[in-house]
Amino acid sequence: MRSHAVLLAVALGLVSKAARADTPEAVSAPSQPSPKRAVPDFDGRGPEPTTAGDVALWVPRVVLSPLYFVSEYVIRLPLSLAVPAAERADLPRKVYDFFTFGPEHKAGFAPVGYYDFGFNPSIGLYAFWNDAGFKGDDWHAHVEAWPTDWLAGSLTDHIQIDAHHAVQFRVEGIRRPDHVFYGIGPDTRQSSQSRYGEDVFNGGATYEWRFWRASRFQTGVGLRAASLYDGHYGSDPSLTREAATHAFPLPPGFGGGYTAESNRAVLIVDTRNPRPAPGSGLRAELLGEQDSEVGHAPASGWVRYGASVGSYLDLNQRGRVISLSVTTLFTDPLGDRPVPFTELASLGGDPPMRGYYPGRLVDRSAIAAMAHYMWPIGPWLDGTMRAAVGNVFDEHLQGFRPGRLRFSGDIGISSVGVGEYPIELIFGLGSETFEQGAEIDSFRATLAVNHGF
Repeated sequence: MRSHAVLLAVALGLVSKAARADTPEAVSAPSQPSPKRAVPDFDGRGPEPTTAGDVALWVPRVVLSPLYFVSEYVIRLPLSLAVPAAERADLPRKVYDFFTFGPEHKAGFAPVGYYDFGFNPSIGLYAFWNDAGFKGDDWHAHVEAWPTDWLAGSLTDHIQIDAHHAVQFRVEGIRRPDHVFYGIGPDTRQSSQSRYGEDVFNGGATYEWRFWRASRFQTGVGLRAASLYDGHYGSDPSLTREAATHAFPLPPGFGGGYTAESNRAVLIVDTRNPRPAPGSGLRAELLGEQDSEVGHAPASGWVRYGASVGSYLDLNQRGRVISLSVTTLFTDPLGDRPVPFTELASLGGDPPMRGYYPGRLVDRSAIAAMAHYMWPIGPWLDGTMRAAVGNVFDEHLQGFRPGRLRFSGDIGISSVGVGEYPIELIFGLGSETFEQGAEIDSFRATLAVNHGF
């Protein structure tokens, strides 16, 4: 009986409440939200103060916001829409089947090309045949050209002996008239840009031993023959014509050629595992090369050597890697004959100072420090950003001082897991030396599709 009484009382209360809600007073009276309670200061320390680091972070946030916009909304967002659509249409398999042959797709071809602002572009063809003669015997052929201006081709036989050992045989020939030259030394000016041509043949054999994680040792022998002459591109003067204005003296080796037998060794110790493993670790590289000119005294020739050390930190264990590295390069003659200028230490074209054209900085030695950030932006694609300071100097960094360094920066995208020659889109810039005012005077834009020359 008590339970029935309780239920009856509850029912009557609800009816009474509903009746009161229907009265005009209840309808017209607005409900006022209760004020929010201030967050108590439990620890008694007050609000956290703004630090200098918080303020300083706004500078890179503002400066890099256009790059973030491009990465997120121009590259990542279209890819996030295009890739699923392509997979639903089975497009990757259809493209793969079109460019490859055989029941196991061990042979195929692909169009290739290269565009570097300020140089002749190229188009060509890349072909491969894996397990050609036997298992592990892979052949690769590569041809690129631009009509009437330059031609390049290579043939490679890569033999994978086992998981740790491989040998490679390669021959290549390149003829192009649009190389740049500005003079030798750290203080050369962008306004001294001239052009020279080069015909070069390379042939050789390389042995590689992969012994721990991403570490490896390479050694090889080869023969290189080169001919150097006046070149041309657009309205740029030839090397001889610019030298006649006293912008620089004629460099050693120009106007003739040389043939050299080379012996080379590279040791790379890398504590990181190959991708897709996290990218934190340390990397050190040692390079040594001895070249002897054919047809001259036994003491003629030169040696090239250098080292690079770097530290890498994967920020979230998912491929967002920031790194710091330092690179040095040296070239010394082995006799009285000077080293051809195309064999001297050089910065530009490739990391660390990619904001400059290939061959922009040339001298007996070079040093550069680089900060690099790499992050995934889509399937098979990474974003990459570099900032570096460095320059070339006389023998053994003679004449080095901080004011003679230059700045180089670049940003772009690069494909992942396609071997030595990734698909890349790079935008870069370089400056004069800090003593000259550090004015940005070099701009570079490059699009490469499996470019190998």
